[in-house]
Amino acid sequence: MTGMPWFQYRDGELHAEGVKLSAIAAAIGTPCYVYSTAALTDRYRALEQAFAGLPALIAYAVKANGNLALLRHLGELGAGADVVSAGEMQLALKAGIAPGKIIFAGVGKTKAEMAAALKAGNTGILQFNVESEPELRALSEVASALGVIAPVAIRVNPDVDAKTHKKITTGKAENKFGIPIERAREIYAEAARLPGIKPVGVHVHIGSQLTDLAPYDATFARLAELVLALRDDGIQLGRIDLGGGLGIRYDDETPPDPRGYADLVRKHIAPLGCEIALEPGRFLVGNAGLLLAAVTYVKQAEAKRFLILDAGMNDLIRPALYEAYHRIVPVAEPGPEALLSPADIVGPVCETGDTFAEERAMPPMQDGDLLAILSAGAYGAVMASTYNARPLAAEVLVNGNRFALVRRRPTIDEMTALESPALWRDPTTA
Repeated sequence: MTGMPWFQYRDGELHAEGVKLSAIAAAIGTPCYVYSTAALTDRYRALEQAFAGLPALIAYAVKANGNLALLRHLGELGAGADVVSAGEMQLALKAGIAPGKIIFAGVGKTKAEMAAALKAGNTGILQFNVESEPELRALSEVASALGVIAPVAIRVNPDVDAKTHKKITTGKAENKFGIPIERAREIYAEAARLPGIKPVGVHVHIGSQLTDLAPYDATFARLAELVLALRDDGIQLGRIDLGGGLGIRYDDETPPDPRGYADLVRKHIAPLGCEIALEPGRFLVGNAGLLLAAVTYVKQAEAKRFLILDAGMNDLIRPALYEAYHRIVPVAEPGPEALLSPADIVGPVCETGDTFAEERAMPPMQDGDLLAILSAGAYGAVMASTYNARPLAAEVLVNGNRFALVRRRPTIDEMTALESPALWRDPTTA
């Protein structure tokens, strides 16, 4: 598979590394997510090698996929973690990632989350990426009350168009993220005066699924100018956090090689002599996973053919939410003589939007046949829901010729365990 060499047809059947997908389906059931350990290692090493010789921390963006088995593996490779909630921080810690390699981002950190991060591991986390003045002041209050110092990087918005989908661009003036770069010197001056705050870095992230390096070039140039201006103001920053956003191939994209990305960092950022933080998510896990599903029914309607799967938009919402494209292939390799014809590939959820693909050229299919929805390692299982009271899909990790169930499918009893009959309370006496 182009962009996914860890998933290939062998002897007429799609494999994940050395394991037949049909064997996983037989053992675990469908739908289920299947991840490749070799893919995770390859993508991490590619980024690590691109930045060889630079003081760079690869802080994996946990929001892309928070499965603990994947987190543990990336942590063992050397990754830190970029988190956007206390829950994600706890996942990273549970996976064995040290607090000193955790960066806390996000526009809506609560004071409770700030306190938890300041106390993590008795040493606190590496850095808070602060996104607004109210957040900066709130963090000052929390840190002062605890008698500690919060290490801070201000997230600046460079007003650069990342040329990606409107729902995943973050670096334009109208986006909710960060502060305008034009106000950065003013905000850093305030940060330097606030008790409990230590400005240690600057942060930028302009969007996700970037397939063009030009927006990075413009952003890094502006960022370097800002760091030099801050030095003139007497604010010495030791770390530059460049965010993430490197795209992957879903269809016919030609995403940038990480070496080209690293060359821009060497051009603009390395001469500043600072530590560098990177926050890749999709780049590391996107093409490391697929969603394995079975055809429940082949429905031949008057106008078109439908392949109705046992996976739905609750399992993989990207096509419904972003109109995202995913390649979809049969697990049994079609022969060269197979006649392809259009089919809508849909799920069982009671929504017209529960559609993975329209008019997709597919070979003849039968009830019970297996399909693989590719490039589903990022923003797949992590964005899933139990809509229509559908249990979350299981998750499987493959390593060579072996596989392990790393998240089992919950039962309905487990899904409802937090619910209870209405035990009415009188608010005047409660």
